[in-house]
Amino acid sequence: MNQAVDTKERLLNSALDLFHARSYANVGVQELCEHAGVKKGSFYHFFPSKRDLTIAALDRQWEIAKRMVWEPAFSKQLPALKRLERCFDLFYEHQCGAKAKTGQVPGCPFGNLALELSTQDEAIRRKVDEILRECTRYVERMLRDAITAGELSELDVAATAEEMVAYMEGVMLMAKTRNDPKVIRKLRHGLPRLLQTERGVMAKARS
Repeated sequence: MNQAVDTKERLLNSALDLFHARSYANVGVQELCEHAGVKKGSFYHFFPSKRDLTIAALDRQWEIAKRMVWEPAFSKQLPALKRLERCFDLFYEHQCGAKAKTGQVPGCPFGNLALELSTQDEAIRRKVDEILRECTRYVERMLRDAITAGELSELDVAATAEEMVAYMEGVMLMAKTRNDPKVIRKLRHGLPRLLQTERGVMAKARS
């Protein structure tokens, strides 16, 4: 890895570490540079602003999340509805690991930035929205596979997937608020109930 690439990587890794552990507002460019071990001039060579670094860091965080959570959880090698359980198990494992290191449950990095910045920075809001829509597409594919396999009756796939991702984000926020990753395991049982409710609504609409 050449020096320029290494410098950029260190800045991205610093953004991932510091923004997730604390917040966007509480981390300045100087602190990012100190954490990365680079000079301010190097920062502005790669990123015109902290916003640009944040958007690049979100893309990097999403690549990590896909590799560590979404792709293994929603693998077609698993029965469709088992993919939800696997997703929550992986959420739980990663939040436990973070708490073991820092003493804190950090929650979802995408949800955290959405809560902090969606009304203040349109570019970051759009990037987080793009990522959460990608999460929703994983759930949509799972639901379609479950219907095809006979695990579920016909339902509104798009609406149900959005509801499920919203529920996931709420669970992560609750775990962060209580500083307790066990909340994730406890509340994962709400997703099957959400599906049962959806099936009931669809059945009533057809009757």
